[in-house]
Amino acid sequence: MNIIKGLLTTIKHVGTEPVTISYPEVERPLRERYKGRHHLKRYDNGLEKCIGCSLCAAACPADAIWVEAAENTDEERYSPGERYAKTYEINMLRCIFCGYCEDACPTEAIVLEHEHQLSFTNRRDAIYTKEMLLDPPPEGVPGTPQKVEPGVYTRAIPDMEDPK
Repeated sequence: MNIIKGLLTTIKHVGTEPVTISYPEVERPLRERYKGRHHLKRYDNGLEKCIGCSLCAAACPADAIWVEAAENTDEERYSPGERYAKTYEINMLRCIFCGYCEDACPTEAIVLEHEHQLSFTNRRDAIYTKEMLLDPPPEGVPGTPQKVEPGVYTRAIPDMEDPK
């Protein structure tokens, strides 16, 4: 009796359209709220938004983010603040893509984009470094580090006023 039931179920679905798609030839569109690979953003002037505060690492429930901060100088300026992220690493094997790092960031430097094709052949490849995460500067704009005039580091952020 169970064999006949199973056979009838199989016969019933023989003529229907398959639900699966042929990936990677056909890609299903991602949902708007999908959280994929992390990106570190820059300001329009090429400076990095990350100020090395480590709030993203503190908010991460999987302890996947490690940030080491360093001081900015006028000869080598990476971000508009006093500090920048000298080292920024995300262990993608530990990341659960919850978005808490994005919510905790005061400068909106870390953003979970829609990239979903993440595969690794060994554990070392799963650790994304700052160079891998950082977006390139806008076209025609120098990257970091930049040399700036002494005391004018806040001009990079439109909402901040000059400390003079």
